[in-house]
Amino acid sequence: MTTDRLGALAAADQPLHALAERLLAVAEAGLPGMYVPGSDTFVFTRAGTAAPDGSWHLEQRGTSARYAAITALGARFLPEDRQRAVLGGHTAEEFTGLLVQRLPAVRNLGDAALIAWAAAETGHPKLSDALERVAALDEPGRPQYTVEAAWVLSALAAARGTVDVESRLTAARDRLLRARIGNSPLFPHATGPGLVPWYRSHVACFADQTYPLQALARAHASGADPEALAASEACATRICALQGDGGQWWWHYDARRAGVVEGYPVYSVHQHAMAPTALFDLADAGGTDFAASIRSGLRWMTEVPELTRSAEAGAVPEPLILDELGVTWRKVYRGDPKKAVRAARGLTTRVVPAARLTPLDRVFRPASVDRECRPYEFGWMLFAWLGGAQR
Repeated sequence: MTTDRLGALAAADQPLHALAERLLAVAEAGLPGMYVPGSDTFVFTRAGTAAPDGSWHLEQRGTSARYAAITALGARFLPEDRQRAVLGGHTAEEFTGLLVQRLPAVRNLGDAALIAWAAAETGHPKLSDALERVAALDEPGRPQYTVEAAWVLSALAAARGTVDVESRLTAARDRLLRARIGNSPLFPHATGPGLVPWYRSHVACFADQTYPLQALARAHASGADPEALAASEACATRICALQGDGGQWWWHYDARRAGVVEGYPVYSVHQHAMAPTALFDLADAGGTDFAASIRSGLRWMTEVPELTRSAEAGAVPEPLILDELGVTWRKVYRGDPKKAVRAARGLTTRVVPAARLTPLDRVFRPASVDRECRPYEFGWMLFAWLGGAQR
């Protein structure tokens, strides 16, 4: 079952519906400027620098195959003319075809999995070849980063019914389920030892939760799998229980004990796109509807308590959404040198899980804004809010 996500939001909260519509418009306005015509791909990021007169300079940096694939996954829900406006004149199907052509040169499992997922969703005729490239990069028995392992499962679930993927899907699903530590409902940063230093192997990020819960929900939706749905539900229930009072989706968790290690940064993409994407897919698969948590997270985009506190101290609060530039600034963070707070809490909680090191909160207050914007933020925004009604 799928739902009209924007329609449901309008019925529940008209101001938040207007905010979602605003963010979708910003996404469509911003993505064409992130496209690289000469190589038919997307930049890695746009970084903003403010001039003394208040104007902005946006600098394009790098390129990213995975961000290009995520953009295709989201843009496919737009009408064809608007797909072409976003994707350099191509439809989502045509643009995915360009990505599939480049797969032999792709060396990263996550990039390949996202391209295969886009190929499955757009009905690309070389889907089997795309999945073979994923298989070639996914060495059996080798630990993988959890996010990339989740994208493999999502790609295989999307391909189900078109290509025989049953044995590979079962293996990908089992890998995610086995990765959990003890009875914890949360997922670690990697599916096995060797990729993460021992002293922070218990630390997992928000993406390590949303992508597996989404993939397992999609696996269940594509072919009844109550165990996968239960694991997805348990993870969602826990991260929603840990959500901040201001709607914040926290950044780092203790995967062993299912608690928060360090909350900051708070990323815009988590608030308006990644959490909604995963939780909507869970509800569509027959799981719990966490719409209230989605709304709370979305509200943070304009009611940012971290920046409000800064304003109360005399600073001018900085908006995270700049419609005229077609950007949403990437995150609110502490400004601590070399991510010192995260490192200190990661090391301390390895030994004392309940340790909070609260003096750090007073020294490094989360009032800094990272003035970057990346294409995948908008790709997942389109996917999250347009995907239900048109899937």
